[in-house]
Amino acid sequence: MSTYTSFSSDGHTARWLTWDGGHDETLTLLWENEGWTASGTVGREQVQYVLRLSPTWHVRQFILFRDLDEPDLWLATDGAGRWGEMNGAHRVELDGCLDVSLDITPFTATIPIRRLPLHVGHTADITTLRIDVETLDVQPDHQRYTRLDTHRWATTRLETGDMVEFDVDEHGLVLDQPGRFRRSL
Repeated sequence: MSTYTSFSSDGHTARWLTWDGGHDETLTLLWENEGWTASGTVGREQVQYVLRLSPTWHVRQFILFRDLDEPDLWLATDGAGRWGEMNGAHRVELDGCLDVSLDITPFTATIPIRRLPLHVGHTADITTLRIDVETLDVQPDHQRYTRLDTHRWATTRLETGDMVEFDVDEHGLVLDQPGRFRRSL
């Protein structure tokens, strides 16, 4: 199994454009408080997200800002798939989800890629939190991750059968998703 290159503790920046080049996203990864903080600004939707990740790429918190100074959505997990809102309300319907999935960014695919110890040709079925940034609806989403080659992956939404293949760089960050995103940095 090939592992991906570690990110520098000084941080890492990546940028993507939508396929038509009309909108962009800037992602910044920083090592702080004994874990990774991923901050993304997505131009088309005019949203910002923050993911706090453990050193082993397990999601700890997800924060979404749209048009308010305060978070529009703030979820946290105990690391074992039990989710709640930051006001303490347990979200029972989200229990068992380990990862976050946002259609507006290719970055969220990197989280399970870095976390799952898959060999080429192997697959893993996972359950993610699928977040609609427009409505703030959060639902479990069953996905299959398949490692096709050292730097090539496929994800399949199990409910719909929709599959996307993509390449990743030496860190496991998505390069291009044809029809959706192009890496610009």
